[in-house]
Amino acid sequence: MATANYIKGQNEAKITALYCRLSQDDGREGESNSISNQKEILLAYAQRNNFPNPQFFTDDGFSGTTFDRPSFIQMENLVEQGVVDTIIVKDLSRFGRNYLDVGNYLEIKYPTLGVRFIAIQENVDTLKETGTEMMPFNNIFNEWHAAQTSKKIRAVWKNKAANGKRVSSSVPFGYVRNPQDKEDWLVDEPAAEVVRKIYALCTFANCTAT
Repeated sequence: MATANYIKGQNEAKITALYCRLSQDDGREGESNSISNQKEILLAYAQRNNFPNPQFFTDDGFSGTTFDRPSFIQMENLVEQGVVDTIIVKDLSRFGRNYLDVGNYLEIKYPTLGVRFIAIQENVDTLKETGTEMMPFNNIFNEWHAAQTSKKIRAVWKNKAANGKRVSSSVPFGYVRNPQDKEDWLVDEPAAEVVRKIYALCTFANCTAT
């Protein structure tokens, strides 16, 4: 889910973009990365440091390995229109987990367009030039973390499949979830009867054709 609450013309001052992102993998790390927690931290920081016109841009359920995210794209369009003065994120991984793309935005595009970037956790502030020395290393680690997490998840699914456990998030037609065991499917008799009829018709058709 992606949300942004910027209204063009609402204020004459340039906006301070408070960017939040969360993926399913990030959610495994607990409440600290939740959207609500990110918003609380970002707004408190903006108010404490007198950043004008703070506006949230939120991508909930989007991986940091890609920048094809609705609210991020909306924010970037405003950046290119000269509407955004500062972008603030909780930490660099919320912005992205792709080393090359993150570097392009933070070291080339934003400085060229005069956009200030702040990552609170790493103490990165491109205007004050603080935290920028370690920023490339942090970005490399964030990309590595995403790759390792992906490998671990694939290994878990592979192991489940090898042990005869379901790996599909959806229940196929002809079955229903077992309310007593989320890993188990039960035959849905009305639907199963339809499946049996389809199978019988297909078998008959193949026999007739041969």
